[in-house]
Amino acid sequence: MYTKSQNKEAFNEILKQLSPGTLLRDGLENVLAAKTGALIVFGDHDVVKEMSDGGFFINETYMPAKLYELAKMDGAIVMSEDGKKIMYANTHLNPDPSIETSETGIRHRTAERVAKQTGLLVISISQRRDLITLYKDDIKYVLPDIAQLINKTNQGIQTVERYRKAFDESLEMLNALELSDLVSLNDVCLTIQNGEMLAKMGRDVSRYISELGNEGTMIKAHLSQLMSDLDDELSNLVKDYAYETQEFDFDEHYFLDLTLISRRLGYYSEVDVLDAPVFTRGYRLLSRIKRIPEYVIENVINHFEDFQGILQADMDALDEVEGVGAVRARNIIEGLRRIRELYGFERK
Repeated sequence: MYTKSQNKEAFNEILKQLSPGTLLRDGLENVLAAKTGALIVFGDHDVVKEMSDGGFFINETYMPAKLYELAKMDGAIVMSEDGKKIMYANTHLNPDPSIETSETGIRHRTAERVAKQTGLLVISISQRRDLITLYKDDIKYVLPDIAQLINKTNQGIQTVERYRKAFDESLEMLNALELSDLVSLNDVCLTIQNGEMLAKMGRDVSRYISELGNEGTMIKAHLSQLMSDLDDELSNLVKDYAYETQEFDFDEHYFLDLTLISRRLGYYSEVDVLDAPVFTRGYRLLSRIKRIPEYVIENVINHFEDFQGILQADMDALDEVEGVGAVRARNIIEGLRRIRELYGFERK
């Protein structure tokens, strides 16, 4: 049994295989342009054969031109599950009529029922509405045309850029507050919220790019730059502020509400909990210092009582920490000094 997340990943892989420029997409577009319509099942499994009536055996390597010609017949086309071979054509499918469907046309009703009954990918190409519709299990998805998809992707990238700016600004504010020891839980939750909104939008745009195939190469590189270090920043935020150190993922139901985010961090007080002062452990700021391994950062945080103690530590105090030594102690002191100066603080 697949989880919801695994189903999404599997469907995204299907969209990649049907992206513009692929042989499969070329065949579908040819059928769409000819306005003949088609019903295509990917998988010649026994469950498909049992609901099939008539038709004839093809068993030939898939080519867009072959799909175009076979789609002129009335029945369904059955392909191998990987889409590399055309197995049957002009086949009439008789899925279980008791399976619920939201569709009205015969071809689309059949496609949806076959997908639900078999779990296989089924594609219906509308003869009159110029639509290519994908069905897989309970998923229904209409393939947008390339121009619409490029426009939607560009709009998505612009939104990602705005979310990235908001996340970076909230990080900068949090940095200054951490150095002055004036962080509230609201500051932390707002930063996490901005980061999770960025992550969600990035996932959406990544799906659009997958559908673009080779057309999305440059946009994919730009998205990668915008999303760089996001996972590390969010992970360190949780490590810095979770009431008890733990690993968990936020989801769409939690990051829209600051109070729910605070509860995921372990703060359950009902009385102005977001106004409560909180104190960083220092993972995020210490990770900005070059050549300091994660295990050393962990040892430093465990050794000192709080982050302010780390900020004020001298060479001798840091040298006592396992794995630090004189060179790393100097790097930590200089790294923190540069961070403090960047935000207008001088080390006392």
